[in-house]
Amino acid sequence: MSITQFFRILWARRFIVLATTAIIFIGAIGITRTITPRYEASSRVLLDMFKPDPVTGEAIASGFARAYVKTQGELIRDYRIAGKVVDDLGWTSSPEQRASYDRRDPSDTRDFRRWLAQRIMDNTDTSLADNSNILEIKFTSRSPDQAARIADAIRQAYVDQALAFRRNDAEGNADWFRKQAARIRDELAAAEKRKTDFERANGIVLAENDQDADAARLNALAGATPPQGSPAIAAAAAVSPQLESANAAIANAEKVLGPNNPELLAMKRQRDAIAATVSQAQRSVPSAAQGPSIASLYSAQQAKVLAQRGKVAEAQRLSADVRVLRDQYAKTAARAVELQQQGEADETGLTLLGNAVTPTSPAFPKWPLVIFGSLIGGLALGLLIAMVVELFGRRVRGIEDLRIRDVPVLGAMARPAPERQRGLSGLLGRLGLQRRTAAQGY
Repeated sequence: MSITQFFRILWARRFIVLATTAIIFIGAIGITRTITPRYEASSRVLLDMFKPDPVTGEAIASGFARAYVKTQGELIRDYRIAGKVVDDLGWTSSPEQRASYDRRDPSDTRDFRRWLAQRIMDNTDTSLADNSNILEIKFTSRSPDQAARIADAIRQAYVDQALAFRRNDAEGNADWFRKQAARIRDELAAAEKRKTDFERANGIVLAENDQDADAARLNALAGATPPQGSPAIAAAAAVSPQLESANAAIANAEKVLGPNNPELLAMKRQRDAIAATVSQAQRSVPSAAQGPSIASLYSAQQAKVLAQRGKVAEAQRLSADVRVLRDQYAKTAARAVELQQQGEADETGLTLLGNAVTPTSPAFPKWPLVIFGSLIGGLALGLLIAMVVELFGRRVRGIEDLRIRDVPVLGAMARPAPERQRGLSGLLGRLGLQRRTAAQGY
């Protein structure tokens, strides 16, 4: 089918198209006028999803933002929030609401508060503003003032419930951590008592680095040197290198000089004088300096440390238990205090952005949408009906309709064409003329 044939069919069936469009348009206008207008009010709240918590420092990751927003939307439409809104509005004591409840379907077995809350839930919707963290709480009602008032009531109930959830969760966790801290404190006291009793029974004292006193004394002896404070000892230490040098010089001289050589004899007399000085210095050392040597003290201390190695290891194990329990207690007690502060805080991660504005025009029905939608829909339906009618009652409206496969056209008779007119009237006239002439040729 060519475009010319299509327009011929539409012109021939124009009354069907126009009648269908008019019927749809008038019906849509009539039905819309019988519908009670619905007004939608929006109350906004800012979700501080990426703002760290003032107590814990935690923030919601961007990957969980969408799930978080969806969760908040479901929470807003929950019975817990809707029931609180019903109580705040005072609907449970309203005679009008009670009368409406008494006229409900007998199969509806819900209680009065649940029935009222369901009305709130059914007319509440949430959405996130484009490219922002602003959550819009929308409520639809027959009254614009009531829509704005209930939208704000839903938002306030949501904020209060979010704060209650946060506090209850923090208080429950804080109570659990306090119980754990008390249990760890008792275990710590018992571990410290075991460590003290063991050290007292075995005569072992551990320092802060878990090293016992005997091991520390052994390390001190390992790095000790003889005392250098006595003048006699200092003099002997100064002369001793000279004595060694003199003995070396005499040994070298004996290889080349005879035993009675005057130089060799002079060197020996000098060596004897140095040796006498060293001997006199050693005899002048006090008796206290002539006590046990450092080596003997080190050996005795080493034997003592080796003998107590098993007991020291047990004491260190007990000390490690005490240290671990002390660290656990400090962390658990700190966490309990942190959660208690979080439970006492008023931070909810939500910021109110002003009250809802009373709508001035209904959200449904929207007259521009009804008018243009009915016209477009009626026109489309009229075209469809016209084409269906044409298929069931096909007619020859032009020479193109006679061109059938394998059937030749012998000729066409037509009247002389009148003077062509311009514009739409000329086009329609030509279409009608061709239809008439084609019919005559048939």
